[in-house]
Order: sequence, then structure tokens, then C-alpha cells
Amino acid sequence: MTYDYQTEGTCSQIIRFDLEDGRVSNIRFFGGCDGNLKAISALVDGWTVDEIAGKLSGIQCGPRPTSCGDQLARAVRLAAAEEAKRQ
Repeated sequence: MTYDYQTEGTCSQIIRFDLEDGRVSNIRFFGGCDGNLKAISALVDGWTVDEIAGKLSGIQCGPRPTSCGDQLARAVRLAAAEEAKRQ
């Protein structure tokens, strides 16, 4: 299923990704640092929710209490929780 997550506290505004069988793919960030976000998307494509959350949760961007990577971790955890409710 495809999910859109509206970010908070980052330059990117929306993260769109697919979640199927616990794996995240087709990650796209809208706004933000284009090259860096394409790199993050390529590196974690096919990872599980737990792998993404484990590596990216808590990363800060400068003085901000979050980052685009941290927002991706939050987004995939929320999507996984939503899918678990449906089952």
C-alpha cells in the first residue's frame, strides 16, 4: 500500500512510500535536499520498518530536533501500525 506522510520540522514536506509485507520501497521525498534524500531513498529501499527505524530514528539536522531520516523512521512506523490494525 502507498502511504503519504506530512513531515514536521524539516525542509521536506511529504514522504511517499510503499509498504508491503513489512518492507518499504519506492520512497520519495517532496522538498528538501534533493540529492541527499534520493541517496537515503536508494540506500534503504527494500529495508524493513525495523531496519529503517533502527538506523534513522533520532537523527537531528543541525539544531532541529528531527531530520528527514528521522521523519522517514516515524512515517514507516506509523504506516506499519496502521497496517497491523487492519489485520
